[in-house]
This record gives sequence, C-alpha cells and structure tokens, in this order.
Amino acid sequence: MSQSRNRAAVLGSPIAHSLSPVLHRAAYGELGLDDWSYDRFEVDEEALPGFLGGLGSEWAGLSLTMPLKRAVIPLVDEVTETAASVEAVNTVVFTDDGRRVGDNTDIPGMVAALRERGIEQVESAAILGAGATASSALAALARICTGEVVAYVRSAERAAEMRQWGERLDVEVRTADWADAEQALTAPLVIATTPSGTTDALAAAVPERPLTLFDVLYDPWPTALAARWSGYGGAVVSGLDLLVHQAVLQVEQMTGVPTAPLGAMRTAGERALAAR
Repeated sequence: MSQSRNRAAVLGSPIAHSLSPVLHRAAYGELGLDDWSYDRFEVDEEALPGFLGGLGSEWAGLSLTMPLKRAVIPLVDEVTETAASVEAVNTVVFTDDGRRVGDNTDIPGMVAALRERGIEQVESAAILGAGATASSALAALARICTGEVVAYVRSAERAAEMRQWGERLDVEVRTADWADAEQALTAPLVIATTPSGTTDALAAAVPERPLTLFDVLYDPWPTALAARWSGYGGAVVSGLDLLVHQAVLQVEQMTGVPTAPLGAMRTAGERALAAR
C-alpha cells in the first residue's frame, strides 16, 4: 500500500452506532500508523455514487454496512469471488493503480471467529433467520460444515430464498418453520442471525449440555439466548467476535500489514460497548 494512502472510513445509514472507527483506530495505534485516519459517514444508497466519486488519492479503503453492501457492487471495478458468492460487499480497497476492489470479510471473519474457539469443522448446523447475515453464515458454513444445515424461517418466501442460497453456495439446506426453532438448539453449531429480541423466547429451551452458539448481535449483550447458553456451559461466539475478526481482515487489506492486532482491537471494542 502506498504511503500516500492513509484514509479510511465506514459508510452506512444509520452509522452513528458503528464500532468500526474504534476498532480500526485501535489497530492504527498499535501498529504505529500515526498518520492514518478512520472516520464514519452517514451515506445512503442514493448518496453513495457521489461520495465515491469525490474521493481523492489519499483514500486506502472503505468499510460498508447496511444498506450499501449490495448497492456498491456496480460502483467498483472488481468484486472478489467471496463477495460475489453472496452478492454483498462490506470492504472496498483502493489499489495504487486506481482500481476499486470490493470484498466481503464477514464470511472469512465468521470462519476465523469460530476457529478461534477451536471449531474447525462441524457435521451439521442450524441457522436462525434468513436475512443478509444468514446468507453470509451459509457461505461460512460452506467452508466448515460437512453435512446438512437447517434454516428456521418465518415465511415460505424466505425458505425458498435460503434453499436457493444453499444451491448457489453448494450447501445442503433444509428449511423449517420458525415455530419449531427450539429444535435448532440441539445442533452442534447454532448461528443466530435475527434482530435483537427475536430469539429471547428460545432461551428457556436451551438444552442442559449445549454445544456452540454463534449469536451475531453485540449490543445489547449478552442476549437472553447467549446468557442461558453460556450459563449451561455452552461455547458462545458473539457479534463482537465477528466484528473484530472481519475488521482485522479489513485493516490488513487496507494498510498492507501482514497481521492486524486482534487483541488490541477486541479490547477497544469491549471498552466502547461497556461505556454505552
């Protein structure tokens, strides 16, 4: 990465809640990148083309959150295979020759967060929900799950979408009704991708010896499901784990450093959440 490129930011709408500046700035501080800056900008889909068009040569990269992960695809020069697999870009890296490369660090971030807890492979898994994060979860499971994934969803339309994603990602997906979501909790790996409060009613159904829960939420934390899960001795991977691991990959891509400081970034994120 050229030394003249030292600006990065996160874009989205709403964006005020984003922890990305905390994580990336912590990395810069730890790495001694004193001339680097990382900001946040409120940008919606309509404003995105103009924002990108106004960026100068000092820009190294962007993090993207909702609702921009799909809207940015036509605006970049290249999309990696990982990002194309789920039609979602959460990272744009500006190369020295002026190209914009769109990538997705959520998928390898999920895999890395699980690997950190010793989970390299599972025989089966369950996904709660069917939104954009669920498709990323399926893409992550394509790398580590050797058998069936059961997705618990609320509508026939969402069920069809999840089966289509399964075919596209070469994952064996079976769909089940949300009313039966308690059955998910006995799976070797449960990935909860639903909005805050959605899984609270499932907490009472956590089995006595649960295995691994990956709950993508991080604020407020813990969720009722995660609290009951860890109370019974089950392994819990949090949304903060995901956020930190995907940010590690972004820092490495944008700055060119071989290894971003995972520990310092996680500590900064935990402190910021505790202060909320």
